[in-house]
Amino acid sequence: MPSSAPVSDPLTHRRRMLILAICCMSLLIVSLDNTVLNVALPSMRKELDADVAGMQWTIDAYTLVLASLLMLAGSTADRIGRRKVFTTGLVLFTIGSVLCSLAPNLESLIAFRMVQAVGGSMLNPVAMSIITNTFTEPRERARAIGVWGAVVGISMAAGPLIGGLLVDSVGWRSIFWVNLPVGLLALFLTLRYVPESRAPKPRRPDPVGQVLVIALLGSVTYAIIEAPAKGWLSAEILAFSALAVLALAGLVLYERRRDEPLIDLRFFRSAPFSGATVIAVSAFAALSGFLFLSTLYLQDVRGYDALHAGLWMLPMAAMCFVCAPLSGRLVGSRGPRISLLVAGVAMTVSGVLFAAFEAETSNTTLVIGYVVFGIGFGFVNAPITNTAVSGMPRAQAGVAAAVASTSRQVGGTLGVAVIGAVLAANMASAASSSASVDFVEASKPAWWIIAGCGLSVLVVGALTSGRWARGTAIRTAERLEHTEAAEASVKV
Repeated sequence: MPSSAPVSDPLTHRRRMLILAICCMSLLIVSLDNTVLNVALPSMRKELDADVAGMQWTIDAYTLVLASLLMLAGSTADRIGRRKVFTTGLVLFTIGSVLCSLAPNLESLIAFRMVQAVGGSMLNPVAMSIITNTFTEPRERARAIGVWGAVVGISMAAGPLIGGLLVDSVGWRSIFWVNLPVGLLALFLTLRYVPESRAPKPRRPDPVGQVLVIALLGSVTYAIIEAPAKGWLSAEILAFSALAVLALAGLVLYERRRDEPLIDLRFFRSAPFSGATVIAVSAFAALSGFLFLSTLYLQDVRGYDALHAGLWMLPMAAMCFVCAPLSGRLVGSRGPRISLLVAGVAMTVSGVLFAAFEAETSNTTLVIGYVVFGIGFGFVNAPITNTAVSGMPRAQAGVAAAVASTSRQVGGTLGVAVIGAVLAANMASAASSSASVDFVEASKPAWWIIAGCGLSVLVVGALTSGRWARGTAIRTAERLEHTEAAEASVKV
């Protein structure tokens, strides 16, 4: 069957570069949407009369749905066609953006953000699967993934500036208009230039596993966000916590017994793959918490408008933009270890600057803290993606990439939920009369959490990027390929 073959062989270098650009456009609109939204949060809160929890939900409703559906989208794309799912995602994401710009209230905005997320879930993991099957040579693929990571830096650099300019000149609703031209252009180019491809042996649907994933992520997020207002020991929060525990236990037990699970637990026998999952959760939890705290501080405490707040965050975004392709080249030539160690050290140092030395109270230390964090996050994305997909059979590229993407979104969801909950609880109990001191003091525990996330990147990265870890990846890939070959021979 022609569509089952790798798509890279008949493609020219120019065509592969064009496919990479199209895939990067999908990442751009998804990433840009989050960075633009962060700058607009204070304006949205005033117009929609929302509290901190309401602002958390505008972000987490999106990342929660995204995280819940990424693996389903990846496996579905492997089964029915990657281009088909990718184009459907572009259509849904663009429609969701239009609806968000028209939302009459907070509840509608949250619902429309979820529509966006359904489309977004069909973009990033499927695009990564397309890239993996287009760039099959390891070093060339690592460079392509480095370009992919640089797009995150572009979105971080452009997001605050575009968002600030639009919010100050037109209003927060205009931030969703940015997605329209990019989404439509990406849709046109995909239909014209991206070939259809499928996995030779796609996985069957796993509705039970999908429901358990949604129950797990939804209950955890709800409990964390609503606990400060309802009480950590309230019956409602305890019930959702218990649901999360039961969903996790059910997911592990059920998936282990399936021949073709939604989450193949055998992947986690590879130390680099497991490490990439933990690092992705930690890094993106730190990023989402960092952006959440910075936006509220710059606009609510310092009193900057959205544009000036975006300009203050530009040093962090610029370093992400510079370091991401450098990290991609390092991963391609030297492996992921150096990038992970640099990322872990930089993110930890940045968190400590704010937590222990109140970096936000001085312009100089504020910029230094932003620059250092930007370096750390710029280096972390390429090794996560490359490690997640490099040791796995190409037939399961969609699933492996989806696990990595899911880990990022889970991290983003937990980061906003935990950081927002800690900040809300501490702000409520702050005794100082100065608003600035209130926020700085109340945010210290949150900054320590961000520093802890950076330390997790450092330690886990060191442990899962050495010779022993590479050996587990090789053995895992061999087992997976042997199992797939045996199953194929039985069917024949």
